Amino acid sequence: MTTTDSGLRRGLTARHIRFMALGSAIGTGLFMGSSGAIQTAGPAVLIAYIIGGAAVFMVMRALGEMVVRHPVSGSFGQYASRYIHPFAGFLVGWTFAFEMFLVAVFDATAIGVYMRFWFPDVSQWVWVLAVVCFIAAINLLGVRVFGELEFWFALVKIVAIVALIVAGVAVILFGFGVAGHDQMGPQNLVEHGGFMPHGIWGVIASFTIVMFAFGGIEIIGVTAGEAQNPKQVLPKAINSVPIRILLFYVLTLGVIMCIQPWVDITGETSPFVSIFESIGFQAAAAVFNVILITAALSAMNADIFGAGRMLHGLAEQGQAPRSFTRTTRNGVPIMTVLTMIIGLLVGVVLNFFYPDQVLFLLGALATFATVLVWLVILVAHIRMKAEIAREHRLPSEFPVPLWPVASWLTVAFIVGVIVLVGIVPDSRPALWVGLVWVAGVTACYFAWVRGDGRQPYHLVDQTEPIGVVPAAER
Repeated sequence: MTTTDSGLRRGLTARHIRFMALGSAIGTGLFMGSSGAIQTAGPAVLIAYIIGGAAVFMVMRALGEMVVRHPVSGSFGQYASRYIHPFAGFLVGWTFAFEMFLVAVFDATAIGVYMRFWFPDVSQWVWVLAVVCFIAAINLLGVRVFGELEFWFALVKIVAIVALIVAGVAVILFGFGVAGHDQMGPQNLVEHGGFMPHGIWGVIASFTIVMFAFGGIEIIGVTAGEAQNPKQVLPKAINSVPIRILLFYVLTLGVIMCIQPWVDITGETSPFVSIFESIGFQAAAAVFNVILITAALSAMNADIFGAGRMLHGLAEQGQAPRSFTRTTRNGVPIMTVLTMIIGLLVGVVLNFFYPDQVLFLLGALATFATVLVWLVILVAHIRMKAEIAREHRLPSEFPVPLWPVASWLTVAFIVGVIVLVGIVPDSRPALWVGLVWVAGVTACYFAWVRGDGRQPYHLVDQTEPIGVVPAAER
């Protein structure tokens, strides 16, 4: 396969980018991880998803303001380098790649769990290995082909979620002969211990799981280097996707808990499958299991894409091996994609030795990596806003709402989630491993990054008139 240094290609359209973000954020965190969140908070988990969704929206608007000003490959890794410090760019770039690796392994592991529905006697790692090979083939195609496949992957699960909401509401209202129909309805949200059975602490503790579900939505920023008309496309995607995701999560889980009492959602299977089993629709359960597998493949696909593009951006800054900038004739950053695929094979090993524990540990680790990335995005954005005011530069074309109060409240919330990861006993090991990761990245930066990698990355400000050099760059 011929490789070049010609760079990435702008082959992603508006619908590709919008559905890619949906594909990454509406995945296993909703279809499988929501069971743990429900068990932790009870029906009040809906409040946690609303609050978490609002925080994610603020993160996305902060990222969007920077992306519209500087539509570059690698996006927030380069923004952190420019507006905070080159080390911040190095940390957030590699942590995002680490997050995408963890989420991809989580999704692959979930597929192994889903396959138990039909093949309970086949080892989980076999399915994980098969999935890794399939995703490797997709990601070595050109970006337009990749975007088209991701569009259809994501469309399948979005249609399925909408169908589940409509069908669930219809069953609650009309019954259609379903056994136990008289026990279904909103009353299930307040019975079985009340709406908040584990108290306010249960809702707070659930954030360690809830925030993982939204992880990956920041991939919209990574698409800036391959988006057609990024200044028009990205704001529309950023405004629409978080709201849609929030509606999908809250409405879907609300309907599920109205039909099936939350105490019966154990996590042994996806709540999206168990709901059909509980009302006797075995055929529908099998169909939805296929949709869950498609959803996980979609999320993995987007995760590998995002990680590869971030590593490509780091290489352009001198913070990753130069070979990561090389692309195929189709514009695929070949070395970064192969590196991620090799990393995913670690997931096969984990599933071989720890098939029962790997899902939760990966989820907790990914939560730490996710919120760390979001925190750096917010800090970079705040520093950019301060520089704009200090240097009297032109105002942003896509500013965050409720500045600066909402931004600082979101920072406080994200810091609180990081603290929670350490307080909640089940997720505490993830905090220690996360801190070890940060220490390791720090050591690598000072040991290996030299020259341009230690310099703030130069970004062209596309808000300024052509030919005008921003004051901070003069």
